[in-house]
Amino acid sequence: MKHLRINGTVWLMGPRRGGDIDMNNQRKMGWKRYVVCAALLICSLVGSSAAQSQTRLIVRDSLGLTGINLTCAILRCQVLQGLGDPQGQLFVVTFPKLLSPLTATLNLQASFGVVSVEIDQAVATRPADAGYSDAYLYDRTAVSYYGTTVWHGFISQPATQIIHNDLAHSAFSVDGSNVVVAVIDTGVDPTHPALQGVLLPGYDFTRNQSGGSERADLDADDSQDMDSVPTALVKQRTVAVLDQRTAAVLDNQQYAAFGHGTMTAGLVHVVAPKAAILPLKAFHSDGSAYSSDILRAIYYAVQNGADVINMSFNYTQYSSELAKAIQYANKKGVISVAASGNDGTRTPTYPGALPGVIDVASTSNNDTQSSFSNYGAPPVWIAAPGEAVVAPYPLGTYAEASGTSFSAPLVAGTAALMMGRHGNCPSTAVPWGLARAVWVFDTDLGFGRLDSYNAVQACHVY
Repeated sequence: MKHLRINGTVWLMGPRRGGDIDMNNQRKMGWKRYVVCAALLICSLVGSSAAQSQTRLIVRDSLGLTGINLTCAILRCQVLQGLGDPQGQLFVVTFPKLLSPLTATLNLQASFGVVSVEIDQAVATRPADAGYSDAYLYDRTAVSYYGTTVWHGFISQPATQIIHNDLAHSAFSVDGSNVVVAVIDTGVDPTHPALQGVLLPGYDFTRNQSGGSERADLDADDSQDMDSVPTALVKQRTVAVLDQRTAAVLDNQQYAAFGHGTMTAGLVHVVAPKAAILPLKAFHSDGSAYSSDILRAIYYAVQNGADVINMSFNYTQYSSELAKAIQYANKKGVISVAASGNDGTRTPTYPGALPGVIDVASTSNNDTQSSFSNYGAPPVWIAAPGEAVVAPYPLGTYAEASGTSFSAPLVAGTAALMMGRHGNCPSTAVPWGLARAVWVFDTDLGFGRLDSYNAVQACHVY
């Protein structure tokens, strides 16, 4: 996410890709497993220096929960939870501060049944630069939009016009019906008027409870109706003017990414207004998440009927388990869409750079490559408008923002149009339909800038 503006004023925020075993042999190997583990444990207790924080690891054990529980009984680790993979082999394991991550990893890798181990990396947001204000953010005229009430400036903004959103709807009678789009993000405000009737019961992986609401991140004192306090202080240097009827006091880094999920869900909705949105809250309001919660969200989305997954976030390091989760989704016919990132370089980020992911770069409202957008290496698939985009924001208002975070849901919404009622596209054809894009001159943005009309039109050969 690049920068965020609410009703005209800038917010600096943003989220910155075994076979069967003979029983006798199994017993023998099991004893060997525990002897090796015990020896490694003794060595690590003697030779390792204390780590600064508890070590979290993602472990794949071919023996499932029973196997990892037995291993942790020997190694003195704790199994926090399973991650919902279809084989029941993937777990989050923690070691006490006493062990370094390297020692903990080596101990696990030496254990019988353990297939792979990786750090449960933290996925975090980054600050970004501010920009300017746009008049359409102030167009608050309430209009009906496929059964929901939205601001006119939201549906008529340049981004929707550039991709021929209305033309795609009217020419092919598509609206995303019968499609589920999972949004893995900071959650969604379930009370926002623009999203009424399209939200499915989601899940909050940060609290392990149903719902997926990001309003749960607001403290009781922050979420009250405050007519006398019409502004929200953000990062001390900026003031974000909200809808005068309600305001949240968001005056510290704890809320650096608050609203991000509501915005991405809203942009899916503006393109695919009848698509059902499944909010999956894997990120905290400060924009931080563990890889394990993102993996849980991907498996949950696939197993709960998602047709499209929107991922407006970036890993900075490759994750083999993230690649496995995306591969699982692809085999189930799920379209994975991800933001390319906001480094302004060829730097690959994940999940966007993974095979089978439609990674999305950003363009300006003048069809030029956004200066902040990642591009090339590996080649992004497509680009979409990502500058000064208006979207629903929690507490009944709207915000303007820039970043590839907001380009991706426009593509995810178009994929929903293509797969929905009257769209006629099988999932295997969606990437190539999206590729019927508008060429952006002298750039390295894959097939070019999204055109929803062209994409849906491509489906009508099926």
